[in-house]
Amino acid sequence: MFFGWRKLLTTFYEYLVLVWHMVKGVFTRPFYVGEVVYQMKEMGVSSFPIVFLTSLTTGMVFALQTGHALSYFGAKMYVGTLVGLSMLMELGPVLTALVLAGRVGSGIAAEIASMQVTEQVDAMRAMATDPIKKLSSTRLIAGMVMVPLLSYISILSGIFGGMIVAVLNLGISAPFYKQSVFRMMMMRDVIVGFVKPFFFAFIIITVGAFVGFTATGGTEGVGRSTTKSVVISSILVLVGDYFLSKVLLMLLY
Repeated sequence: MFFGWRKLLTTFYEYLVLVWHMVKGVFTRPFYVGEVVYQMKEMGVSSFPIVFLTSLTTGMVFALQTGHALSYFGAKMYVGTLVGLSMLMELGPVLTALVLAGRVGSGIAAEIASMQVTEQVDAMRAMATDPIKKLSSTRLIAGMVMVPLLSYISILSGIFGGMIVAVLNLGISAPFYKQSVFRMMMMRDVIVGFVKPFFFAFIIITVGAFVGFTATGGTEGVGRSTTKSVVISSILVLVGDYFLSKVLLMLLY
């Protein structure tokens, strides 16, 4: 039991060291602007369709289910408010983070892990290139830009999906739906929805990079690293969402 805790603490310390080097690499030369732009394209543009579709259908299902339940109490007109606040404060950021943990986080872990087990990382060090800065700091910059943007798109697409169901299935007009969405939305709610994606982006990128750099065992290790990245990132996003929500609610409400 003692050795298990010691190994866990050692792993956490190594993770913090890697995170420190990643953050430091963001602010030191060279900046690898071309690599950052490429990673922004891979993370953001390539992930847009799946994020949009996931959030759109989630908003539609959520509106359909809540509309059906609220109709028993004659409160069907509050569907827009529920969809708007839910997508803004929880569903939009969390769904985006989980989708990107599976797509982006696993990709980062697999790519870095394959370079690690084939000794390409050591070759970069031999050529006086910092692999942490080149491979992970550039991804951290791209992730901190694109994950929040995708989260905001997710929020809007979820609200739009709810409007489709409200108009076609619940008999609520589009103007009334839009009014109900924004009528109860306050600035503190917007702050909660806009802050969370930055923390989720940090978790996804740093965990993927750490798992990749610590990969061992050849091609089999690459597969383990990919799976581990998705599992750890998803768990940390869900657990972190609770504590982050608690802190933000205490500070803002």
